[in-house]
Amino acid sequence: MALIQVNYSSKALFRTVPMNVILPADRFDADTDRYLNGKERKYKTLYLLHGLLGNYTDWVSQTRIQKWAEERNLAVVMPSGDNSFYFKSRTPWNDYETFIGEELVEITRRMFPLSEKREDTFIAGLSMGGFGALRNGIVYSGTFSHVIGLSSALHIFEDTSEEDNNGLFDNKKAASETNMNPWVAVEEMLAEQRRIPKFYMACGTRDDLLPSNMAFRDFLRSKGIEVTWDEGDYRHDWDFWDLQIKKVLDWLPLEEES
Repeated sequence: MALIQVNYSSKALFRTVPMNVILPADRFDADTDRYLNGKERKYKTLYLLHGLLGNYTDWVSQTRIQKWAEERNLAVVMPSGDNSFYFKSRTPWNDYETFIGEELVEITRRMFPLSEKREDTFIAGLSMGGFGALRNGIVYSGTFSHVIGLSSALHIFEDTSEEDNNGLFDNKKAASETNMNPWVAVEEMLAEQRRIPKFYMACGTRDDLLPSNMAFRDFLRSKGIEVTWDEGDYRHDWDFWDLQIKKVLDWLPLEEES
């Protein structure tokens, strides 16, 4: 298993951006004197997003994702999203929607032996990254077959009368009526009869974001969309996300050959 730090020039963000990539390396079997994985193997891939105030190193430094990905021959791509909520900001050169949903997938498939199949391509995140994974997983449902939101920051459009102190929107109320809002994005996906991903959502029972996560779960189910739900006696913390990312990998369809 290789842990690779990549810096490349992003067209969507108009600057050099970093990411960590966990890549299954060919494992040598001393008994057979052969490498276990063939050269033509294309790896299933999880695009894994960090939360507010975090960066591309968080998942590797705070969880056992590298160990568990190696056990499952899963590639994991962890970009930096700044504090963007992973959509196109009103400020120039901050089109994180295109970056996450299009450019990142395309560039990593060029760089590494990643499967180009939708059924092998997944997106997940925590908190702000959970919001970004859910929202972009819906908008780009033709790319991602499985979408995971952990303790997702789904509350940001709950009160559109309050001022937008993050500078994300020109007008928060107007933005809430577009597919920047995951609720609207779901309605658009269904109206356009696009392919529907499978969803996994989880939140701690002592997390202030629990009500908004349960509300979105119930909304998806009311639309006939499959959602796997989990919770536990946790707050908004890494103990919960370390536990959950293993459950996520157990849930993903990683046994089948690519």
